[in-house]
Amino acid sequence: MPYQSLIAVIAVCFATTPFAVAEEPPKKAITPLTRAHAHNDYEHTRPLLDAIDHGFCSVEADIWLSNGNLLVGHTPLSLKKDRTLESLYLDPLRERAKTNGGKVYPKGPAFFLMIDIKSDAKATYAALAKVLENYADLLTVTRDGKTEAKAVTVVISGNRAVKDIADQKTRYAAIDGRPSDLDGDKSSSLVPWISDSWKTQFEWDGTGAMPDDERKKLRELVAKAHKQGRKVRFWATPEKVEVWKELLAADVDFLNTDKLAELEKFLRDK
Repeated sequence: MPYQSLIAVIAVCFATTPFAVAEEPPKKAITPLTRAHAHNDYEHTRPLLDAIDHGFCSVEADIWLSNGNLLVGHTPLSLKKDRTLESLYLDPLRERAKTNGGKVYPKGPAFFLMIDIKSDAKATYAALAKVLENYADLLTVTRDGKTEAKAVTVVISGNRAVKDIADQKTRYAAIDGRPSDLDGDKSSSLVPWISDSWKTQFEWDGTGAMPDDERKKLRELVAKAHKQGRKVRFWATPEKVEVWKELLAADVDFLNTDKLAELEKFLRDK
């Protein structure tokens, strides 16, 4: 058979012979973990997406104001111009909300984006506020003291321009408070969270039983915050199951971790 004819026959066979196409197995539905907070989330291989795959409902991103852009990274040396707050977090969160009927997870609970400001508080927040306005369809908003919850609630930590945030008549961010705020007069809509370093408040590192006085202190702090309608989180907590158990028993709202898979397993087992 001439070469050209052979090619023609093969072409006809490929065009008419049915082949089974391998289909990807459907992805398993993710059950959200409302108490899981991804500390320094941007350091994972897939910022935001790894946390969502593990069911986390809160992620944390450090930002720096650099040449007018909000870049994500832990230190100035780690910054890259393509790793912006918008590209790593706000844009993909908006796409998920559009896909999932206005939620990050389909029919899911509230989702939090903690933005830890590392550069100058006032200048960085001024730039951030303008960016957040562009995501009004996505972000929880407070207008003249009335809050409308949406897919994502932004909480500002780190270098917090507290007065600048509080003075906005329309704002798309709230403030990460400190234990001292429990004795102040700021509203829970302005300061919905209370956070602090575990090491500042407690000496127990998860070895042996938690001292009774420290357990009492922890539960009293959480109860006081909850009475005011505020959530509680500690950073720098020992990454130990023993500590996570005490946090859950005290009704701490967010368990702070860099170990996504380990905390997911712990919470799902519970």
